[in-house]
Amino acid sequence: MAKPKLLYLVHRIPYPPNKGDKIRSFHFLQALAAEYRIFLGTFIDDPDDKQHIDALKPFCADTCCIDLDPKFGKIKSLVGLLSGEALSLPYYRNRELQEWVDKTTNEEGIERVMIFSSPMAQYVEKYTNLHWVADFVDVDSDKWQQYALSKRWPASWIYRREAEKLLAYEQHIAARADATIFVSEQEADLFKILAPESAAKISFVNNGVDTDRFDPNLSCEKPFPAEQQTIVFTGAMDYWANVDAVTWFAEQVFPAIKSRLPDVRFYIVGSKPAKEVLQLAEKEAAISVTGRVDDVRPYVAHADVVVAPLRIARGIQNKVLEAMAMAKPIVATSAAMEGIPGGADLQVAIADAPEDFACQVLRFLEQSVESANVNRHYVESDFSWEQNGQRLCRLLAGETA
Repeated sequence: MAKPKLLYLVHRIPYPPNKGDKIRSFHFLQALAAEYRIFLGTFIDDPDDKQHIDALKPFCADTCCIDLDPKFGKIKSLVGLLSGEALSLPYYRNRELQEWVDKTTNEEGIERVMIFSSPMAQYVEKYTNLHWVADFVDVDSDKWQQYALSKRWPASWIYRREAEKLLAYEQHIAARADATIFVSEQEADLFKILAPESAAKISFVNNGVDTDRFDPNLSCEKPFPAEQQTIVFTGAMDYWANVDAVTWFAEQVFPAIKSRLPDVRFYIVGSKPAKEVLQLAEKEAAISVTGRVDDVRPYVAHADVVVAPLRIARGIQNKVLEAMAMAKPIVATSAAMEGIPGGADLQVAIADAPEDFACQVLRFLEQSVESANVNRHYVESDFSWEQNGQRLCRLLAGETA
């Protein structure tokens, strides 16, 4: 029997799965491809990702991958100030992709659509006969509101406006969709409050972890000097929430740790480090900024402590789950642990004040925790991509997840 057809619209190419949203969209692609013939429409906002288009072919019947220059996209998004819409919508608006969507929907007889990130819904809004599932991942409008609180005018005004306009669009799409999902139960509950008229159709599908790939028994060369104690943070370092996190840790937390353990070193591991991040290493010799690395796993595998000092966060942090899967002790803010219920027996400490965060990191460093296998066992039992993919497929089939 031929597989049914599915239009999958994703705001960023779901390969390689090397950052938060791409990890989720790729694993969903894998799960959906087992049940559907996939027609994938997406954007490429990093030239390095163009080499990976062919990697999508085993999963897709057809693809439309459109180049998106983030600088030009930001300029184009200003149209939203004149049209009265969220800036995210013109940012992701593209005539070539719209033409492909229309052609594919009509010629292939598409009946089901999976939206990944709310602005992608604009491509199918006019079709009233399609069964939709929209994955908002996080409540992005609330994230913009958090940004507004931490920025000065005029950025604060722009972010506050985006929070308001994007929420209105999210509410509109949730009302239209057959189901709207988020990355965690907490995110779903928040959006039910913001969009009570659609509460019955709002649910969640957790992130997962590839526990075969993130394995504490991974054999890899240590990327640090042999006897050096190391604290590691991983993430895309052009993402403002990550920039804010490592800046806060480096300036407010790390000095207290270094005063107790002078030889400790803090490694910031991730692509495209912003100027503010590079300056941290210029100011403090005990801080290293790696830039893009081929594989983050050796840095996590050989870290003494992994930190997630995020002050602005929504949903589930993959960096936390991956470190847990590799049996690493973790110190995180409460914001970074949202959506990961955890338990008292885990090697995970939660702290929000600088002095408390420093104390928790020092505790793990001075205890010399060899392995936090309890963390891995927790991830294996509660965060499975296979189970979450099956839940997604049930929602697309119109079943109760």
